[in-house]
Amino acid sequence: MKKLLFLFFALALFSCDRPNPVLTIEGGKVQGVKTDVKGVYVYRGIPYAAPPIKELRWKAPQPVISWEGVRVADTFGHPGFQAAHYPGGYTTEWGYGEESAYSEDCLYLNVWTKSPGQTDKKLPVALWIFGGGLREGWGSEPEFDGQEWAGKDVVLVSFNYRLGVFGFLTHPELAAESPENVSGNYGILDQIEALKWVKKNIAQFGGDPDNVTIFGQSAGGRSVKTLCASPLARGLFSKAIIMSASGLATAAPSSSMSAYMRAFAPLTLEESEQQTREVMDWAGLTDLEKMRAASTEFIFSLGSIYQSVTGKRTWMTTGAVSPMVDGYVLDESFDDAALNNNLANVPYMIGFTLNDMGNMAPGITDFCLNRELAGDKAYAYQFARPL
Repeated sequence: MKKLLFLFFALALFSCDRPNPVLTIEGGKVQGVKTDVKGVYVYRGIPYAAPPIKELRWKAPQPVISWEGVRVADTFGHPGFQAAHYPGGYTTEWGYGEESAYSEDCLYLNVWTKSPGQTDKKLPVALWIFGGGLREGWGSEPEFDGQEWAGKDVVLVSFNYRLGVFGFLTHPELAAESPENVSGNYGILDQIEALKWVKKNIAQFGGDPDNVTIFGQSAGGRSVKTLCASPLARGLFSKAIIMSASGLATAAPSSSMSAYMRAFAPLTLEESEQQTREVMDWAGLTDLEKMRAASTEFIFSLGSIYQSVTGKRTWMTTGAVSPMVDGYVLDESFDDAALNNNLANVPYMIGFTLNDMGNMAPGITDFCLNRELAGDKAYAYQFARPL
C-alpha cells in the first residue's frame, strides 16, 4: 500500500513539474505557457518577420531573424505604432491588458493550442485580424484571448501588423526601389506573411495548415476582403468570415466608409503617391534616406502638422488609410473581383456584430446573391452570440 501511495504522489509530482512544451519553428525554439483553461497553452510574441525598422521601414516583410536557445513566449509583442488610447474613449471597449509599448517593431503573433507538438492532430486553425481603421488596435486585446477557442479544439492565431502611415504609405521613390514598382500595402503584405508563417509552422502547434479560416471585424473584416481579392494570398486559407465590413459597397457605399473619409481618400495609387511626396517634400524629407531616418513620432504626426500649418488635407491628414489597387497585391478591388468572379474560391460567412455602425444589410445581401450567381454560397450571420 505504501508503495502504491508513493508511486501515486511521484506521478502527481512529475505531472506538476513537467516543463511547458518547447516547439521548433522557423527561427528557433519557443516555449509556451499555461492558460486558465485546462490543457491549453499560449505562445505569445512569436516573430513572424524581421522588425520593419530603419532600412526596412516601408519594405515588404523580410525573413525572421533566428535566435539562440529557447525563446520563452510569455509576453505579447509590440502593437503597431498608433495614437495613445485612454480609458473613457471609444476604444475602452477594446480593454487594456498586457500590451507592450507601441512600436514600428510589431510583427509578432500569438498561438493558443491544446495540442502543442502533436503534428498529426490536424486541428482547425482560425486566424483573427483585428479592426481599428487600419490605423489602431492590436491582436492581444483582452477580448481576443484565444484560450476558449483552443479549449474547443481550435488553434487560434492572432497577430499585429503595420498600421497607418507605417503600413500604408505610398511614395514614388518607394515604388522606384520596389522590384514590383509599387508602394503601400505593407500592412496587407504583413497579413499575407502571417498566413505564410501559419502555413509553414502551425502543424507544430497541432493545427492543420490546409484548414485555415481567416476572420476579422471592421477593418479586420475589410482585411479579410482584401486577402480574398489578392492573388498573393491564394492557397493560404480555406474559409473566410467577414464581420462588420459591409459586402458589396456598390449597394450601400455609406456603410463602407464615412462621407468625410471618402471625400479625401485617394482614388488611385498615383494620386496617393503624389500627395505623400508633397507632404514629405514640405517637411524636408526629400529622399528615402531622410524619410527612413526620421523619428517614428515625427512620421506619425507629420500629416497633422502639415494640415495645421498649410490648411491642406491629404490622405495622411484624414486617416483615410486604405489598401491600394497596385497590380501586385491587388489587381482589382474586392467589389470588382466579386463581380468578375475573381475572389478566392472558398466558403464565405458574412455579417455584422451587435450594435455596429451603419446599414450594412444591402451590401451583405448583394454579396450573398453575387456568390450564389457564381455557383458558390455565402452565409449571412449576425455575430451577436458569445462563444
